[in-house]
Amino acid sequence: MKMWCGAGPLAVIAVVFWTQCILLDGVDAKKGRKRPKEATPQHTETYNSTLSNSEEIPEHRVDPLGSWMDFVKRPVGNFPGKCRKRKRPLPGPPGPPGPPGPQGPPGSPGAEVTQEVLLQEFKEMIKEATERRAAALDRQASPSQLPTALLTLEGMTSYRRIEEAFHCKLKGPVVVDKKTLVELQNFQTPPAKGAFLRGSGMDQTTGRFTAPITGIYQFSANVHIDHNEVKRSKRQLKSRDNVRVLICIESLCHRYTSLEMIVGLESNSKIFTVSVQGLLELQAGQYTSIFIDNAAGAAITIQNGSDFMGMLLGV
Repeated sequence: MKMWCGAGPLAVIAVVFWTQCILLDGVDAKKGRKRPKEATPQHTETYNSTLSNSEEIPEHRVDPLGSWMDFVKRPVGNFPGKCRKRKRPLPGPPGPPGPPGPQGPPGSPGAEVTQEVLLQEFKEMIKEATERRAAALDRQASPSQLPTALLTLEGMTSYRRIEEAFHCKLKGPVVVDKKTLVELQNFQTPPAKGAFLRGSGMDQTTGRFTAPITGIYQFSANVHIDHNEVKRSKRQLKSRDNVRVLICIESLCHRYTSLEMIVGLESNSKIFTVSVQGLLELQAGQYTSIFIDNAAGAAITIQNGSDFMGMLLGV
């Protein structure tokens, strides 16, 4: 009993000392974990000799818990960007179509098409086609640019009948004395094919054509002149020795516009031809005829077969 009491204080001191040692070891371990790792010293000396038994390599202690905590608390920014990027998953195939939606409300009823509406549309179509044809004719387009239908209509209008036209020839020769103005008369329609006499405007006996209506007329004349008497006269020709052929209105060559041709008598041939042609506007009832004005010093002869032609071009 006395022995137990004497050993009691020693046992208590041993227990307290053992507890403090354990606590100190735990504190040292925590401090070791928080202490930064020191760089391993580089050995510059060459190991030329073998280490002795007394020089042992220091033992490195590895703390597993500290290593794991260092890995968990590592800074994320030290890793390259490629590791942080994640590939987006590719889209999958489209799904099946959904069910159809509900039917919409019915629309308003359409316009009622009656026979009167159809007739009105048909009239408008005819009017539009007529305006297009009139515009094409006004532009006087070339035949290659006109449609077939317009070409047919153009051909029909170009073959209209000429109501007033004539082609007559002088029946016999007519002598025109010197310094004389003579109106040619006594014409006839040649029996040979090609000559024509349309309408009632031409009076072949008087040689006058009377306009049935007011309009534009075309006239022409081919007068064959024999001036053999002038050559026989043995007088020298002067500049005023000439012959005029005129187509005059109402026999008034100086009052109205006339078609005129003047030729000299210097020709060496026995017979020469004077031609005159042009357009005249005649009022209804006016007439035209051929006049020969001989300004030479001797008589001349108008040969038979001289032509007189004319036609109505338009109003």
